[in-house]
Amino acid sequence: MNRTTKNFLSMVMLLLAGSLVLADCAFAQDKPARKKRVAVFDFEYGTVHSHVSALFGSDVDVGRGIADLIVKRLVQDGTYSVIERKALDKILAEQNFSTSDRANPASAARIGKILGLDAIIIGSITQFGGETKETKVGGAGAGIGGFGIGGFGKKKTKAIVSVDARMVDIDTAEILHVAEGKGESKRESTSLIGGGGGWGGWGAGGVDFSTKGFEETIIGEAVKAAVDQLSTGLVAGNTRLQTRTIVVEGLVAAVESGLVILNVGAKTGLKVGDQLSVERVTREIKDPATGQVIRRMTSKLGVIEVTEIDDVSAVCKIISGTDFKVGDMVKTVTQ
Repeated sequence: MNRTTKNFLSMVMLLLAGSLVLADCAFAQDKPARKKRVAVFDFEYGTVHSHVSALFGSDVDVGRGIADLIVKRLVQDGTYSVIERKALDKILAEQNFSTSDRANPASAARIGKILGLDAIIIGSITQFGGETKETKVGGAGAGIGGFGIGGFGKKKTKAIVSVDARMVDIDTAEILHVAEGKGESKRESTSLIGGGGGWGGWGAGGVDFSTKGFEETIIGEAVKAAVDQLSTGLVAGNTRLQTRTIVVEGLVAAVESGLVILNVGAKTGLKVGDQLSVERVTREIKDPATGQVIRRMTSKLGVIEVTEIDDVSAVCKIISGTDFKVGDMVKTVTQ
């Protein structure tokens, strides 16, 4: 083989090697990072409670309405993986979470750990209402419903809604990021909750802020503007959050038809596609003073991958290994 041929073959090999490296880099870049997992608590609204009661005629949970709208906006944006309302409500009920805990970072962090989140979003409604100004042209008509409708005059109504939110670190309860939102809407000849033709009103202690009828009211327009601004601020806080490494540990509950069933599920942060190492305890080391087990020595048996999951259990397929038994330990390999 002459020198020219050798040089040519060397060049070809270098080009091939470079192509493989570039392909590997491209694959790594294309692989999407895990979205940061968050949940939105119902907002605290004690500051505006009297205004809300006066506006709607009863105690309406506007904090829940605001939170639902924020969840909707964040899901539409796609930056975060947002825990669904039903899953959050279930955990809150199990933990006896009260309304007074809504704005408490420590309580939020505790719930976030149970759900395997990266952050919890808590917040407060600081303004919810408005003002009505009426310029009389003549007559002395009495007001209706406290909004000054009546007489011969021009009425101008302005609705104002202000909200603030904090993103809470699950491990330390530290406030990682804050965001604010303020919305205003002005209109003539209408009340704060009027002008939304066909709006069904409210009931059972809540208002569905997502209905078209409510969104078309003057207070609904202010709510939407405030939530949109706040949600934009929350999305901007994505860079302030660290993606937590969720280590899930559990036990093999059953081995059937080539599948491994675990005693841990979505409540721990486990999800479909996660892989776990299956290990068997070979020795327990105890504290000589107390007799308490301080370390377990294990041998690795293989790897399994989650294919189905519910709150408290998971079904896994076997990636490698054999002879798995009930009671074997499992530990997260990747998240």
